[in-house]
Amino acid sequence: MEYMNPDGLEEALAKTEADVEASLKAAMVVVSSLKKLRGSIKAGTLRELKRGFDTSDLAIAALKQQFSNTKEGWDFDAENYIGARSYLEEILAMSKSLGVTIFEQDERLYCYPFLLRMAPNELAVQIDKTKERRLRPSVLVSHLKALQNKPVRFKPEAFLESMFTAYGILVSSRGKDQAGKGTVIPLIEIHKLLTLLPGQSKDYSRQEFGRDVYLLDQSGVTTTKDGFVASFPASTGTRSPSRTVRVVTQEGKEKMYFGIAFSKH
Repeated sequence: MEYMNPDGLEEALAKTEADVEASLKAAMVVVSSLKKLRGSIKAGTLRELKRGFDTSDLAIAALKQQFSNTKEGWDFDAENYIGARSYLEEILAMSKSLGVTIFEQDERLYCYPFLLRMAPNELAVQIDKTKERRLRPSVLVSHLKALQNKPVRFKPEAFLESMFTAYGILVSSRGKDQAGKGTVIPLIEIHKLLTLLPGQSKDYSRQEFGRDVYLLDQSGVTTTKDGFVASFPASTGTRSPSRTVRVVTQEGKEKMYFGIAFSKH
């Protein structure tokens, strides 16, 4: 069953933040009363001691009650909410209000050039390879906006070389001496080869691979160090989702890639 929270995480945190502020004010009253009591002790104004102890006692009791209310007020089922559809929708709504472009595909969020995956068991959001534990929607979206303003770390030349290496292995495995002759190899086979080691397919998902293919395509880098030129030919295979790599473009449109070919010019 889909977990629903009527308030959402942003509102729940805002309410608890206000409760903590009230606790801080109560704590300041405690500190103030204790300082007065200390002053009376230092000066030896004995008539003020009893009043000072009573005042401090009342202030401490008020703080305990306020903090108890604050603690009891936080009853948000965070783990279930982060793993639910509601959190994705809250992030998307917050992105609109803050002017950050975020798109959704396959239950992942794409904030160019980053992919976001929810990790509810860890109370975190995976931004590419980095775990982000600041989950308040306004804070998370603001962080994504700041990340977008930094230079893209993607290195198209290195990615192209790794694609060419995998391509060469797959072409050879077909029993053909077709390297450099424009033979088209499906990208899903390239991804499978790049993630052969245990756990790598999880660490480098098809969505992340597709994003990197798109970034390579957009970079304009097409020629390997050995002078082979890459291209992304279309195919009737693009009609079959299981045979394609789907991505969301920077403009939010869906784009499908089928294969890659290298030719020697």
